Amino acid sequence: MDKLVTIVIADDHPLFRAGVRQTIESDTSIQLVGEAGTGAEALRLIRERLPQVALLDMRMPEMTGLAVAKELYKSNSTVEIIFLTMHDEEEWFEKAMDVGVKGYLLKDSLPSDILQGIHTVAKGRYYISPKLSGAMMQRKQESKSLIEDFPDIEKLTETERTVLRMVGESKSSKEIADELFISSRTVDNHRFHIAEKLGIKGRYKLLRFAMENRKMF
Repeated sequence: MDKLVTIVIADDHPLFRAGVRQTIESDTSIQLVGEAGTGAEALRLIRERLPQVALLDMRMPEMTGLAVAKELYKSNSTVEIIFLTMHDEEEWFEKAMDVGVKGYLLKDSLPSDILQGIHTVAKGRYYISPKLSGAMMQRKQESKSLIEDFPDIEKLTETERTVLRMVGESKSSKEIADELFISSRTVDNHRFHIAEKLGIKGRYKLLRFAMENRKMF
């Protein structure tokens, strides 16, 4: 018989955590050795009980899942980490991968995907939520289509892309200026140059374009 996979789970929502616990307890080859409601508590439990796998929410009180992972890897912990999160944006996924985690699961994943993810990561292999893989492929296709329709979009600077994404989040020029530590006039200049490069005429049309494509930037 294979050795039991030991695991600690951490999420600040008790009802969601109970659902994850129920999923894990349905698999007799996985042993739950601790659960936490905060990042700090999760870090303490992992260091104390030395599980093979830690299933962490990315956002928790006291310490984020990312902060917990960084602390563990800094101390050469051998625990394999899976993030179980609602964030399906590529930006969050890349942050997780940069830290060094092995697994990334969405919170609406099927119980079978969660169990498969635990077993896969316990063996030192990577596991990414099938739903996330599909969403990323879809975004890549949308990005390709966007470049075909607006070829000059690749001429946008990094700052212009950031401004365009923030415009798509319905932020005003003042809000964008405050976040980027620049003047409102500079933001308006960026908006003008973005519209000029993309061949979009009119403030409303730029807003609509940014809102429809904000996940592309």
